[in-house]
Amino acid sequence: MALPAEFHDIAERVNNWGRWGTDDEIGTLNLITDEVVRAAAATVTSGRRIPLALPLRQDGIQTGVIPGRINPVHAMVQINQEIFGPDTVACSDDIVTMGLQSATHWDALPHASHSGRIYNGRPASSVNAHHGAEFSGIDKIPHLVSRGVLLDVARAKGVERLPSNHAVTPEDLDEAAEFGRLTVRAGDIVLVRTGQLRVSLAGDHHAYGYPSPGLSVRTPEWFHARDVAAVANDTLTFEIFPPEIDNLWLPVHALHLVEMGMLQGQNFNLETLSTACAQESRHTFLLTAMPEPVVGGTGTPVAPVAIL
Repeated sequence: MALPAEFHDIAERVNNWGRWGTDDEIGTLNLITDEVVRAAAATVTSGRRIPLALPLRQDGIQTGVIPGRINPVHAMVQINQEIFGPDTVACSDDIVTMGLQSATHWDALPHASHSGRIYNGRPASSVNAHHGAEFSGIDKIPHLVSRGVLLDVARAKGVERLPSNHAVTPEDLDEAAEFGRLTVRAGDIVLVRTGQLRVSLAGDHHAYGYPSPGLSVRTPEWFHARDVAAVANDTLTFEIFPPEIDNLWLPVHALHLVEMGMLQGQNFNLETLSTACAQESRHTFLLTAMPEPVVGGTGTPVAPVAIL
């Protein structure tokens, strides 16, 4: 089924192709300038550090609903082995097999395509079995540190978790920004809290994934107007699931990754951060969220840290 005219209208309004040159491969991360990082560093006052990553574990959030996206499988390949002979220093080594998007992660720009294209008009066929993503792979990101902004939509509405059918709207984002007494600025990394991860933390991984609140197809224009560098939230699919428009699956993925060239993150644990921000009466901080540089990767695990 062809994408509807409504989708193409939004795509035209948020499109960033060519904005940073025809050879650009990092999209809105160009907005994180030296000046932005200096200002972000100045937000640190208490030095309190809040980790935002889920543990990489075999009984993790993946349930098989997303084909091929397996939870991490951890195995030991040597245990206290004296590889240089008896009575020498012994070593233990291990390996992990996992989906790059199986836990807390960033989606690289080629993770989504539509109409045969990825970001900046590159052909979708540039993602292939031999090399992965030939353009805009996650390894092309040199660094990812900026001011982090928590838009705590759930807390702003006075609830622990948004209803499973709640599509987060631009009006919700405005409400959360007002609640946090902040203005979203160019180069910010925005974290949107729905409270949905609480379902997984309570042990129900199936209910965590479906049905789920998430970002509305109306929100990409909100992020585009504010020149946001990247967006992440605390859900499996990022956008509301099932979709708000019948048979329009993953439109926010396509608008963010393909049209805007904006990184999108999922499964960020924002619960402790929500509490800390409430305690300190602030919702901005220094955020470090450097991707693992998997060559040709269409995504990567990440262990973000918010520094208040």
